[in-house]
Amino acid sequence: MTGGHAAARLSDASLIVISPGVPSFDELERAEQAGVPVIGEIELAWRLLPGVPVTAITGSNGKSTTVTLVGALLEALGARPFVGGNLGEPPCEIVPQPGGPSSFDYGAVVLEISSFQAERVPTFRPRRAALLNVSENHLDRYNGFDDYVAAKGNLFSHQQAGDVAVVPADDPRCVAQARRGRGDIVTFGTSRDAGAAYVYDREHVIDRARDVRYSRADIRLAGDHNALNVCASLALIADRDPDPELVRQVLASFAGLPHRIVRVTTASGVAYYDDSKGTNVGATVAAVRGLSEERVVLIAGGRDKQGSYEPLARALAERGRAAVLIGEAADKIAAAIGDAVPVERASSMEDAVAIAARFAQPGDAVLLSPACSSFDMFRDYKHRGDAFVDAAKSLSRA
Repeated sequence: MTGGHAAARLSDASLIVISPGVPSFDELERAEQAGVPVIGEIELAWRLLPGVPVTAITGSNGKSTTVTLVGALLEALGARPFVGGNLGEPPCEIVPQPGGPSSFDYGAVVLEISSFQAERVPTFRPRRAALLNVSENHLDRYNGFDDYVAAKGNLFSHQQAGDVAVVPADDPRCVAQARRGRGDIVTFGTSRDAGAAYVYDREHVIDRARDVRYSRADIRLAGDHNALNVCASLALIADRDPDPELVRQVLASFAGLPHRIVRVTTASGVAYYDDSKGTNVGATVAAVRGLSEERVVLIAGGRDKQGSYEPLARALAERGRAAVLIGEAADKIAAAIGDAVPVERASSMEDAVAIAARFAQPGDAVLLSPACSSFDMFRDYKHRGDAFVDAAKSLSRA
């Protein structure tokens, strides 16, 4: 059934498949109470997929990059992966259709899973699942941080012995979620994490399980946050016994995704980075701390997602030159930043870039990483990022 939400019709249904973007509502809850099963699109696809191994990746930050990198690694290893979910094509688009072609051309399925997509998955069992990190996000939908984390942890709850749960070694919340299932827990982190199987230091990403080192100088993805994404990716493909030379080739060529900490231009000795996909505080903190430049002028703001901006204030106190704020959340962010760095407001992206350029000194970075959604001023994060790129490149042409 599609269309309206008449209670009688919902309660008479034999199965309800709900879009992940739709929160629960009274009519839906009454139907559930009447015994009608309610599932999400990921669960539906899972029930219809043939017996192909599924890798599911979630987290507050880095999941799109990790999903795409895992797909690239599997492609190089000859696995013919489908890569989709929250990133790109929905998996229901590839399942064999009743009365249609029965062929299935993929040897692996790699899915990015948002917390919304993980809410109604009563039997979903990815053979390899990762929870990359958790930070406050979508608190306008959940009854607190713990509920948000638990939604992401649903990926592990139906795993069995022989399945693999990949989590950061230093995050007890993520480790606790991995323990909800029966999969083998594999951890990643820094070289200081003694028990982690996949780690990084200043020089290398290290596969301790196989005693293989990958030079960070040869890995195209920059920053410590991306080193963690590489570690998680290696853990997720370990069952394929990958040839290290093939892995090196992929890591040397994989450039990441648009609007995710992409250096777009340099003007007057200042580097300009587009991280419009940084739509929560954790992502922005990682971007501020992960850039190689010593000082950062941050452009942030947009529609507030009900999280705390205090971690951002601390990151700016360490690495910031100034902050330029836009959108509905500007006052709330400014109050959190306080006097950690100079703060100025802007009415448009073009104005924000011009102000940031005045603050920046040679050797600095100007970073768009909003820590908010885009919908107060832009169609989506891509529109916002494109506006930043256009404004930044106009400086380099001046």
